[in-house]
Parts: sequence; C-alpha cells; structure tokens
Amino acid sequence: MVDIQELVVELGGIAQKQQLVARGARDLDLTRAVRDKSVVRARQGWYTTVDVREKRVRAVRVGGRLTGISAISDWGGWVLGEHPVHVSVPQNSARLRSQWNRRRPLSRSRGVHVHWDPPEVGERGTSWHVGLCDALLRVVLDEDLETAVAAIDWALHTGRLDEIDFERLILDLPASRRWIRHWVDGNCESLPESLARTRFRRAGHHVAIQVPLGTQRIDMVVDGIVGLEVDGKEFHADTFEEDHLKGVNITIAGFHAMTVSAKMIFSDWGHFLHAVEVALASHARPHFGNSGNEPPPKHVAPGFGGKALRDTAVS
Repeated sequence: MVDIQELVVELGGIAQKQQLVARGARDLDLTRAVRDKSVVRARQGWYTTVDVREKRVRAVRVGGRLTGISAISDWGGWVLGEHPVHVSVPQNSARLRSQWNRRRPLSRSRGVHVHWDPPEVGERGTSWHVGLCDALLRVVLDEDLETAVAAIDWALHTGRLDEIDFERLILDLPASRRWIRHWVDGNCESLPESLARTRFRRAGHHVAIQVPLGTQRIDMVVDGIVGLEVDGKEFHADTFEEDHLKGVNITIAGFHAMTVSAKMIFSDWGHFLHAVEVALASHARPHFGNSGNEPPPKHVAPGFGGKALRDTAVS
C-alpha cells in the first residue's frame, strides 16, 4: 500500500492525481487517504496535506495559483492587513470553483480576484504560486502605492529579487507605472519603515534611511532634522538601556530624536505625522553630509491601483 500522505508531502504539500499514479498510487489508495483525512481533495484531481483554510489551497480550489499581494503575503512578505485572494488562471481555464467549496461554481461576489494570465506566466513559479516577478507586477498594477513599494522593498531587501530581475520588472510595467523605481529602496529593513518612508515622501518630506551614527545607524532622518527610530518590537528589558542611549546619541549628533512604534505607523499615522511636522517647524536644519534618497516625484501618476481589463472580482 502506497503512503499517499508521504507522497504529497514530498511533492510540496500538493499533488495532481497523475503525479501520484506515476509513483504507484491506486484509486483505492487515494480514496482511503481522503477517508482517513491524511490528505484532502482540494479540487478534482488535486490532493493536499495543507490546511484547507490557507490561501494557497483556496487558490488551487478555484483552479489556479496565488498571485499579486496574496502570493507576497504567503511568502511572508511585507503586507499590511487582509486582502482578497488573487488567483492566476490560464486564459483558457474553465470550471472555476468557489474558494470555499470545490463543488460550487465560481460566482460573481467578493473574496477572489481572478487574473486570466498568458501561457508564459504558467511556465514560471510553483504549483502554489506564480513567479515572483509576475506577482510583483500584479501588485504594482492592482494595489496602492505604499503597498506596492513595501512588497518590492521586501523582495529587494531579502535578496529574493536581484538587480537584474528588478530591471526586468520595471521594463515589464506599463510606461505609466515605471516611476515606482524611484520610490523603492532595498536598504529598508521592515514593513513599518517602508510605510513610514513612503508616507513621509508623499507628504512632501525628504527621507534618508539607515543614516550612519558612529557604529550604529539611524533608521531614517526626515528633512535633515528628525532622527527617527522605528520600533517594531515590544518592550524588552535587555535592550532598554541600549535603545535609550541611541536616542541620546541621535540628539548629540544634532538631530531631533523621535521613536515611533509599528502600531502607530499602522493605525495612527496622522497623529504621528503631525508630531513630526511640529518638530520640524521648531528646529533649524543642521548641516550634515548624507543627502539620503532622491526627493519624491512631484506628481503620482493617476490611476495607481487600477485593475487590468480582464480581471474580475469573484468568489
């Protein structure tokens, strides 16, 4: 008797019936594995050992693979909040199903964005996901500016996207979206840093990131005045003194030292931006050598975050 669960795990947690049959599985083995719940039938002819509530399984149930912001999130990328499931399907796909029930046809309601992609997209990626560049292109086309910038920041910072692939991604974008290259920075180290940098720049401020401070670095300097530390951690006694000493050193270096929590960036940005702008208004600009990032483009191209013509929002 073939161990279906073991075979599916070896194949990455999901497998088509023909893959299992080629490895010696019989219909009786497949039926027994589904009945004893060692595997789940995600879709007709597809078997998985992954929790059926996960986005990747829901995408397979629909009839495709994760793309766009859903793929980035599933890879552990920098994504804020919940988003509809984005599913890439071949242009000739038929019999698409609900993400929740493989027996129910896909209907036009909220919950899933289906993207009808050309054959070359299907040749890249895995059984669960499209290729990284295909997913990022989808993010730039579908999402708002700060979401798209954070996704590319993450891909660059983690090394998943190298400079060559980044240039290819930019060239694959419509000309009206290629200016996003001036907003991303692979030196950014976290989601709250990425969001803060983009939001400051959209508000018209100049931002330099990872500014040298002796043997340390300041997370970001705003308009050459505010030395900002972004705290993504909860309180830790073992870093308490070190964190406060860094704040003192930022002040000694001539900046107005401020610290912001990730939670405030995520949920109370307006209040914090006001505090920074009050600090900026009350300080003279110091003279220092790091010019930081280029200033933001004067105008954001209209329509950012629009949908492609063939995309449909369904469930």
